[in-house]
Amino acid sequence: LVLKRMSVRKDYRGLGIATALGRTVLAFARQRGCRAVVLNTLMLQHEARALYERLGFRQHRRYVLPTAYGRLANCTITTYRYDLSGTP
Repeated sequence: LVLKRMSVRKDYRGLGIATALGRTVLAFARQRGCRAVVLNTLMLQHEARALYERLGFRQHRRYVLPTAYGRLANCTITTYRYDLSGTP
């Protein structure tokens, strides 16, 4: 399962909404027999990266955005993966 564009409006952050959404995604994927959940995030999204790591996602791969701007600005993308195989 690929998770794309999960966000919480700024004035609602810090209330546990993103954590609940993340756990719901993992439960949804697990119930449907998915082997893993993967997502991409930019290097500048520190809060998002911390959330994913707290939820148990692991860094899977890092790469520079393959565009002229990405190479010029060294815009790094991190792919996270949460393996579901063997989990209840």
